Amino acid sequence: MLAATADASPVDAATVDASRVEAATAEPLPASDVYARRAIAPAMGFGGASWLDRPGREQTEQPEKALGALAIEPGSTVADVGAGTGYFTLRIARRVGAQGHVVATDIEPRMLAVLTDRATKAHLSNIETRVVTSDDPRLDAASLDLVLMVDVYHELAHPQAELAAVKRALRPGGRLALVEYRGEDPNVAIQPAHKMTRAQVEAEVLPAGYRELEDFEALRDQRILVFTPVALDSGG
Repeated sequence: MLAATADASPVDAATVDASRVEAATAEPLPASDVYARRAIAPAMGFGGASWLDRPGREQTEQPEKALGALAIEPGSTVADVGAGTGYFTLRIARRVGAQGHVVATDIEPRMLAVLTDRATKAHLSNIETRVVTSDDPRLDAASLDLVLMVDVYHELAHPQAELAAVKRALRPGGRLALVEYRGEDPNVAIQPAHKMTRAQVEAEVLPAGYRELEDFEALRDQRILVFTPVALDSGG
C-alpha cells in the first residue's frame, strides 16, 4: 500500500468518483517503435498509476526543485502534457495561482479521473483536464506560456507532430520544458527506452524549429532542457 500524502493518496478505484471515469477504454498502448534510431517507449497505462505515486518519488525527482528552476509566474497558463494522476499538475496549479490556468492532458481517462478527484479535494479550481490521443494533443493555438513534459517525450508516438503542435500552442516567448532521465548515466536505474541523452533530445527538438534556452542539471537522475520556438522568440 502506498503511503498517502496531501496530494497523492493511494490509487484505489473505490476512492475515485465513478461518475468522472469515462466509459471509453484507454487508448491501446502502441507497440514499441523506433524514431531517430531510438526505441519509443510504450505509453503508460492506468496500471502504471502506482508508479507515478510511488514512495520516494519526491526524493528522487525533486518536483519542487524542478518547478522552481522553471520560474513559473503567477497568472500564467501551463500545459502539463502526460499529466497522469497529477503529481506535477497540482503543484503547478498552486504556482500559477487563482489567476492562472493549468491544462492537464493524458491519453488515459482514468488517470485524469484520479487527478480531478485530487484537485477537488485540494480545493484547486484552476485545472482543466483533456483526454487526448497519440494523434491529437488538443492544445489550443497561441494559448500557453509553458508546456511541460515530465518523463513523457520519450513515449510520444509521433514526436515531430507533437513538437509542431506545441509550437502552434505557445504564445510569443513561450517555452517547452522536457524533463528526462539522463541516458548518458548508467547509474540511473531506468530502462534504456525511458531515458534520453542530451544529444538525442537536441537532435530531435532543434530541427523542429526550436532553440535551446537553458538547461538544469541539478536534479539527481534527470535533466531539464528548455526550448522556445524560433519564430516566437523575439530575440531572433
